Amino acid sequence: MKESTTIRTFSTYVGMDVHKRQHSVAMLLSETDAEHPEQWTVQNTLAEIRKMVRRIRKKAPGEVIFAYEAGVCGFALQRQIQAEGAACMVIAPSLIPSKRGKRVRTDRIDARKLANYLRAGMLTEVHPPDEEAESARDLVRSREAAQADLVRIRHQLSKFLLRRAI
Repeated sequence: MKESTTIRTFSTYVGMDVHKRQHSVAMLLSETDAEHPEQWTVQNTLAEIRKMVRRIRKKAPGEVIFAYEAGVCGFALQRQIQAEGAACMVIAPSLIPSKRGKRVRTDRIDARKLANYLRAGMLTEVHPPDEEAESARDLVRSREAAQADLVRIRHQLSKFLLRRAI
């Protein structure tokens, strides 16, 4: 009987804590480096994101999977990473497991936790809208905000006139 030899390639898991100006990145290259992932920060520019993805893909023995929490940065970062040929998940922040009593949070710790939870399969992905749906949603939100501002300003003006007995 002939033995089949299979080479097992590990996925590389990358957790990112994203912000407006820079992102904290934690990379788990193998199954054993949960305690000591590679960590660094990267500026939030298209060129730096491209360079980061290429750097990680060079080091990675197998496929690379990125993950970050849904937030104010939206889905643009996901599209940038996917354009470079890597998988990227946007995670629902409210569904990330958390331990009771763990209140110390830093960007580095959050990035490391995301990478570990991603590897364990404990994260829930948000369904990203396509660019057209996202644009329509942004337009509707902007219109609603403008209407709320108009109502607020009208009330301020009417109260100002009332105080002046006009």
